[in-house]
Amino acid sequence: MGTAAVLAALIAVAGCTAKHGAAHALRVCSTGDYRPFTYRDAAGQWSGLDIDLARDLAHRLGTGAVFVPTTWATLTDDVGSACDLAMGGITVTPQRAQKALFSDSYLHDGKAAMVRCVDVPRYRSLAEIDQPGVRVIVNPGGTNEQFDRGHLHRATIMEYPDNNTIFEQLLAGAADVMITDSSEIRWQETQHRQLCAARAGMFTDGQKAYLLPRSATALQRRVNDWLGRIRRDGSFAQISRRWLGSAAN
Repeated sequence: MGTAAVLAALIAVAGCTAKHGAAHALRVCSTGDYRPFTYRDAAGQWSGLDIDLARDLAHRLGTGAVFVPTTWATLTDDVGSACDLAMGGITVTPQRAQKALFSDSYLHDGKAAMVRCVDVPRYRSLAEIDQPGVRVIVNPGGTNEQFDRGHLHRATIMEYPDNNTIFEQLLAGAADVMITDSSEIRWQETQHRQLCAARAGMFTDGQKAYLLPRSATALQRRVNDWLGRIRRDGSFAQISRRWLGSAAN
């Protein structure tokens, strides 16, 4: 199919119109607070694994990407209204699947715990984390909070609104544990030498994928075709290696 036909289908399926920004642009919702997948700095500049992948997707569709800020709490509501799809370390969950479509999975992941390195011997299991006096910090609205509230009954769950600075709370001693995806923990270990993965291992087995409106089956097929193509031509390995240190599985 030629570029013109691809653009026509994309516009018809995704509703990309000048009303929402540049005409023919692919509008991508992203939280901008979940490195290494997505980050939006104070100047409004975007970066991350899924930001690079979104630009690659848009380029192969013959258009550009426009990034729309969202939050974890409003993610599924914004898809289809504020944007054409959402990208940025989104975990596949039954709750999200009830409201939207997922692309094929592009990365295997799971929940794990991060602590100050000096405290690693204290937390060898989820049971040792779920103890009175242990402060578990979480950014509300996403799967981290769902996990914490579903599995922690004795530890204190502390909500913290800024996922970009939440790990600094661990460094400062304002919290003891952060439970998040193992991919984010690996990234944060490279940024903060005083923070380490706990020895408790992974608590869940999850998949990352892209979120689309329930009506966007044609766009879903195009995204899945693109995911297969970039795996075959090596683009996915190259981009994931840049952000994760190794090719993602």
